[in-house]
Amino acid sequence: MELSAILNSKIEQLQQHDLLRKLPVFNNPVDFSSHDYIGFSKSESIFRNAHAYLLENEIFQNGSTGSRLISGNHSLYTITENFIAEFHDAEAALIFNSGYHANLGFFSAVPQKNDVVLYDEFCHASIKDGLAISNAKSYPYRHNDIEDLEQHILKFPDANIYIVTESVFSVDGDSPNLEEFVLLSEKYNCYLIVEESHALGVFGEKGEGLSQFLKFHDRIFARIISFGKGLGCRGGVVLGSAALKEYLVNFAKTLIYTTALSPHSVATIFTAFQHLETEKETIGKLRENILFFNQQKNLLGLKPMFIYSKSAIHTAIVPGNKNVKELEVQLQEKGFDVQSVLPPMVPEGQERLRFCIHSYNSHDEIDQALILLRNYLF
Repeated sequence: MELSAILNSKIEQLQQHDLLRKLPVFNNPVDFSSHDYIGFSKSESIFRNAHAYLLENEIFQNGSTGSRLISGNHSLYTITENFIAEFHDAEAALIFNSGYHANLGFFSAVPQKNDVVLYDEFCHASIKDGLAISNAKSYPYRHNDIEDLEQHILKFPDANIYIVTESVFSVDGDSPNLEEFVLLSEKYNCYLIVEESHALGVFGEKGEGLSQFLKFHDRIFARIISFGKGLGCRGGVVLGSAALKEYLVNFAKTLIYTTALSPHSVATIFTAFQHLETEKETIGKLRENILFFNQQKNLLGLKPMFIYSKSAIHTAIVPGNKNVKELEVQLQEKGFDVQSVLPPMVPEGQERLRFCIHSYNSHDEIDQALILLRNYLF
């Protein structure tokens, strides 16, 4: 059966504006696109240790399919959530099947009918999707703009207000001034929620994330993290109080009405967190590469086109779909997997070329990619 006329027209509109997406085909290029910042997704040690842990503790015998509230809450969940809570210096941790599930479940269940949610305009789609099905009213504030946020707060003097930001934004890798956000939330008795997915494995002595590294984590209502980035595996978590965890277990539909992760998936999460505590050399190598990338782009005269970032994500503004896609193709043809970011993810005229830096990128690879970029542009 063919697509309906409406669906076909939507595809045609994307084609007309050169915005149609295709699933990429990779031929072992130099990775500047994945979120596997410290290489955990390809770690044989994590894979083997997770498998060994299951066998040694016979945990596979306790697992079965089903929701965590029925038959899927095998014993490793408790062990792993307790470990994650201690790792992140949180009272409690609740694992979801993905970061998307965690955001969708949290934001659809926690803010209530008469509450107000103020979220950064560049927040991830999963946050916006959760808010779209929430009973609360939600409004965007200008990106990282603390003054605009405060003006929004003043419009709702009697409301219960949630403030939402990300410690590292996924498109540009930039960060808000978390201290200002913490102080503002305390000034007006708001609940601050920080999405930390792209900070895990990147910031902190053991990759614990930006808010914990800056020691603001105990002044934040909830932290939400996807494991599909720096941790290199499936799943996500909400960090907060024991009362928040209890509430989510009872009201977060993405936890209640879905099959729980398998014991092997949870064992992989557990093992990956154990590795974070000992992978200081790998995390250090990532930071060294980020510093080298910034130094080289400055030396090559590319600094003006890049958005300021200390994270593993770096984006260069290349206006126009055609221009940025041509650059993407040229770099990929030379063996460098760099991806473009197009509308509607970014405004028209602000298209971007996005570099993700990893611990396993060499200085030579970084240097070559930036030289090619400079040569194509100038």
